[in-house]
Order: sequence, then structure tokens, then C-alpha cells
Amino acid sequence: MTLEVQDLVPAALRRRWASEGICPDLDLYALFRAHRFADPGRPAVIDAAGTLTYAELDLLARAAAMGLRRLGVCEGDVVGVQLPNGRDAVIAELAVAALGAVALPFPVGRGMAEAVSLLGRTGARVAVVATEHRGHRHAAELLAGAERLPALRAVVAAGPRDCPPGGTPWSRIIGTDATGFVPARPDPDGPARILVSSGSEAAPKMIAYSHNALAGGRGNFLGSLLGDGGGPPRCLLLVPLGSAFGSNGTPVTLARHGGCLVLPGRFSPVTALTALAEHRPTHVLAVPAMIRMMLDRPDTGPVPPMTALLVGGSELDARTADEARARFGCPVVNVYGSADGVNCHSGLAPVRAADDSGSGVVVGRPDPRVAEIRVAPVPGERRGGEILARGPMTPMCYVGAPELNQRYRTAEGWVRTGDLGMIDDSGLLHLVGRLKQIVIRGGLNISPAEVERALASHPRVRDTVCFGVPDPVLGERLAVCVVPRPGQVVDLDDLCAHLAQQGLEKAKHPERLLLVDELPLTPAGKPDRDALRERLPAEAPA
Repeated sequence: MTLEVQDLVPAALRRRWASEGICPDLDLYALFRAHRFADPGRPAVIDAAGTLTYAELDLLARAAAMGLRRLGVCEGDVVGVQLPNGRDAVIAELAVAALGAVALPFPVGRGMAEAVSLLGRTGARVAVVATEHRGHRHAAELLAGAERLPALRAVVAAGPRDCPPGGTPWSRIIGTDATGFVPARPDPDGPARILVSSGSEAAPKMIAYSHNALAGGRGNFLGSLLGDGGGPPRCLLLVPLGSAFGSNGTPVTLARHGGCLVLPGRFSPVTALTALAEHRPTHVLAVPAMIRMMLDRPDTGPVPPMTALLVGGSELDARTADEARARFGCPVVNVYGSADGVNCHSGLAPVRAADDSGSGVVVGRPDPRVAEIRVAPVPGERRGGEILARGPMTPMCYVGAPELNQRYRTAEGWVRTGDLGMIDDSGLLHLVGRLKQIVIRGGLNISPAEVERALASHPRVRDTVCFGVPDPVLGERLAVCVVPRPGQVVDLDDLCAHLAQQGLEKAKHPERLLLVDELPLTPAGKPDRDALRERLPAEAPA
């Protein structure tokens, strides 16, 4: 069924951004097609199977679009895409764009319950899913639960294993004769992609983005980090294409900027460093845990020159950022952003606060071509106000969740982030805390991020994640998971002594410790706090 969404940003603002050239005012496939004609032999995708040029990728995308059309996909329909990083995921997303349909990508590894929830709440017409990924038989599992998805017409299975009974092979879809295919020309301010955010809700949040918000707003974000070279970017994506950070892949790197996507597949520090050496990307997109794992690998020699290392998902601490700059020889850009529609970053040149107040973390200077940011007062809060964002990258709305639109959007279309911040006299945004993601210990609110930042400067700590654990007396206690630096040993007393030196009161010190060699990551590439909580020994607090 056709997805019906309401754009909560005033239409006059959307049109102004288009008329001023801030947004390209074209749909994603039309933008991609322009690059295909401008330079058909330019590399578009490099993955384990080799290199696809723009011309080759376009032929496959048009064939897939015709194949999906024959399955009943019409303009405005939702198509789910649950595929690992690689050419098939890119082809699928371009095919959906060429049909004027709406892509719903989400990472492999998430279970059937979540897939059914996402596809069911959007009324998805077709799902293109992996036959198998690390023990998950996504296609077979989805087919087994298809009776719970009355709008779903077909499950397309892609991957090395045989297509399960009842499914449609991906090979048949991309082998369709596309001679007569005519692409749709959807409204550039209409929905193009639904970003999925795990967030803190009971079910994953789904956020509808328009073509202009992706290629324009998010495209301007990457455009501000291209440097002086001027050529198309070559982006090594270590994060899933199906994640919010991964939306900088097909819609932005390819459609907006005519660049190349380097997709090594499943992340490991070895494959990432190998791709870095072999394919010489201009930009690397990763989350902090990935960077720390790469830094812990032995130094194998000079790294090819890069324009920037882009780090999203959470803040990369200053100590590790300095180490990464030295190792990779390029700026490390901390990105403060979310699927909900906020973006600000530290830029290619280091940012420094105009004073020595030390108030929070200096994020960067907001870019109105991406997202304007203002701070709204919060009653009783002295550290700052709530960060609100609105701009060309602002999404249309939450999908199928009017209560989230009421909670997180204002009447004028501003996005409420739930984060606390301040803007100093020089226009720099400081992140000082969070209204959400707090641990409440006996009535005291503890920010896990504050404790993580303080522990990041410990000389024997490589990575750390803090989270709350239930307690029958105090409600919650703070636990910490630590990845020690190679060959180093830490204990809870040592960590708490360091926190005391950093000025954190004793009530904010962690009371449980879990030591691991490597952080488990969610399918979206973020630290898996639930998995860590389950691994914490069932013992009395220290």
C-alpha cells in the first residue's frame, strides 16, 4: 500500500531551501542518473565481488526496478531491504528510488520479530532480504511469519544460499529485461527512505526522509567535509548501509556527490585496514568502537592519505582521536547526529571554545545548510537547555507513531533531541548532558556519557561503556564495561580513583565492572548494552 506521511516542516521552508539551491530539488534516481551520464566509467561500488561502474550499476538498478514492478511495487509503496553491505544493497535502494517507491533499509542480524514490526507498521509491499547472515536465515524466517504481514506480496531472497520455498530469487529480479523501463519522477519533497533508529523506545523508531532531505541536507553535511580536492568522494563505509549513519552511502555519496562506495562487508579491524590500504578512500565512516579496534592492530606501515575520518554514533574521546590522527594522518571528525534529524560536527579544522569554561563537549558550529540548531530552556536545568534542530535535512515525521511526533516535534517542525546543550558567544555548540539515557541511583540522576568521558582519559583504558543495572534497594546502580589497552590490567578501585581525580562525586562512580577484550556491537554498529548487561556476573555490588 502507498505510504502516507505528513511533512511536519512548513512547506514554505522546504520550497525556500530548494529555490535557494540548498537542496537539489530532484529525486535520488534522477541525481544518480545524471552522474551515470556524466562519467559512465567511473567506479561506483567496490566490494568483495569487484568493481561496478556507474553504467554497470545503473543497468542492474533498472533491471531490479523492472523486476520489482512486476512483483507489484508501485510509486509510493514501501520496500524493505535487509541486506549486508555490498552491491546488492546499493542496487536494491537505487531500484526502489527509480520506481518512486520508499526504501526501508535495516541492518542484517536483527531478528524476525523486529523485521515483522518494521514491515508491518509501514505496510511494506515487498521485502528484499538476505538468505543467510551469521546464522540468521532472514528470508526463510520472514516467509514463515508472512501471515502476520497481509500487505506483503513477496519476499525476495538474495545471497549465496538457495532461495527458500515461497521466495523470489534476487537473481531473477536483477536479470529482468529492463529495455522498456521508464523511471518515476516523484516529488523531491516526498518520502524516499525510512531511517530506522533503535533509540530507547519499545519498538524501533521509523523516520521518513524526503529526497531533498537526504540529497540536500545530508548531502550538504558530507559536502562540507570534501576538502580542497574538489573531486567526488571515495567513502569506505564500515557502518551498515541500512543504518542511519549508512544513509550517507547510496543517497549521499552516490546520488548527490557522484562518488564511490567501498564496502568490505562484515566489519573486522583486519578487513577495514586492508580496504584502507588497497582502495585508498578519501573518507572513512565508522563508530568509535571500530576505530579503537583498528588502532589496537599492529601498525603495518604508512596509511594512504585521506581527507577525513568521520565518527558517528557516539563521541570519540579526545585521547583516542589524537591517536587516530597520528595513525591515519587526517582530521578526525566527531559527528553529533541522529536519525531523528540533528547534525553538527567538529569539521576538518579543529574547533576551540572561545573561553575556558570547560562547559561540556565542544561539538562544532551548526551549519544552516544542514540543520539550524537552537537551545530551548528546560525548567530547573542549570547546565543548559534542550537542543532543537530544524533545517534542510530535517525528516518529514515519525512513521506510524503519532505519539512520537507529539513528543519529539514542535508545531513549527523543530526536532526535540532530548540532549542538553549550550551555544557560546562564538556560535559553537556544546553538548553538556542528556535528558534521556540516565541511570537513577537512589534518586540521583547519573549520565553514563559523563562517566564514559571521564574514564576515556584513563591511560590503561581503550574503550568503555556505562549502563544501569536493576537494584532492589536503590532502583539502579551504575555498571561499567571496559576494554583495557593491550597488555594492561584495570580494576574497579583503580577506575574509581581516576574518576575522583577527574572531579566526579563518589555517588556517580560505577559499582560493577565487566572486563572484555572487545565490545559486542549491535547490527547498527553501536555498543550492545543489552548484551553487556546479560554478561555481567550476577553478584552483589562492590
